[in-house]
Amino acid sequence: MPQLKYNKLMVNAKDYVIIVMGLFLYAFGFCAFILPHHVVIGGLSGVGTLVYFGSGGTIPVAVTQYVCNLILLAIAYKIVGRTFVLRTIFGATVMALFVGILEGVFMGLDRPLMAETSMSVILGAILSGLGVGIAFLHNGSTGGTDIVAAMVSRVSNVSIGRTMIFTDLIIVSCSIFLPFEGSFEERLQARVPLIVYGVIVTFVLAYVTDNLINTNRQSTQFVIFSHRWKEIADQINSEAHRGVTVIDGQGWYTKSDVKMLMVWCRRIERITIFRIIKSIDEHAFISQANVNGVYGNGFDQVKVKVKKTEEAPLPKEKE
Repeated sequence: MPQLKYNKLMVNAKDYVIIVMGLFLYAFGFCAFILPHHVVIGGLSGVGTLVYFGSGGTIPVAVTQYVCNLILLAIAYKIVGRTFVLRTIFGATVMALFVGILEGVFMGLDRPLMAETSMSVILGAILSGLGVGIAFLHNGSTGGTDIVAAMVSRVSNVSIGRTMIFTDLIIVSCSIFLPFEGSFEERLQARVPLIVYGVIVTFVLAYVTDNLINTNRQSTQFVIFSHRWKEIADQINSEAHRGVTVIDGQGWYTKSDVKMLMVWCRRIERITIFRIIKSIDEHAFISQANVNGVYGNGFDQVKVKVKKTEEAPLPKEKE
């Protein structure tokens, strides 16, 4: 039992280290390649950018980002759960520190690190998307629209990336209202290209995130054989929050009765399942298969139209 606690401690420590690396990658991509070109992106980084340029640089991006994160977490607590909130508070705090430090470094330069706007923002979007994906892979979060996406993904089958796009497009479009000296036509000429860059960043970032964390709605099916099947089933129920089906079987070579566990989970959760099995029985026999879709409680909903049958007319009453 002490060994199990030690393993869990080491796994959590490794997760947090990788989450920090992902958050730094996101902050570096945003502050070094996107913010210096005055491009407003989605998420709370975009909200912070709007406030930063709207206030003439008085209010740092990190301050707005962190305050809004705390407000969203207070709203989302009951939906996403205590563990997600704690990890996100950690992620939001580290993110605010990284953005605050790197913002001062790169915004203090005489010119952007990469002069060409399009290449700069695309590179920043790729780095930021990788950072978000790395954080999500290890059950972390950068906060912001990730919180909204996590809430939506708990109650629907809309992917995290798609939810981020819908929310972020609204934030990017608000950059048209930033202070500008000149006529309305001049405002459009100056702001529309930056909005287009913001939209490009939003799509690239979401695409990279979706592909990295495998949120294409594919799921994983596990078939597990172990003499400690009861402990494994209990741990999967309590820690991974997934159902387990126990099936009676017989090993034909040994002619002995066996118990077979069947588990379905999201692909992003398969690492958690493997860790649970390995921590209990390193010699368990495991089969893993990718399935195109799992439908029902906790998974996707079947979205097909059911043909309605015409009701037979009621017999007329005799006069």
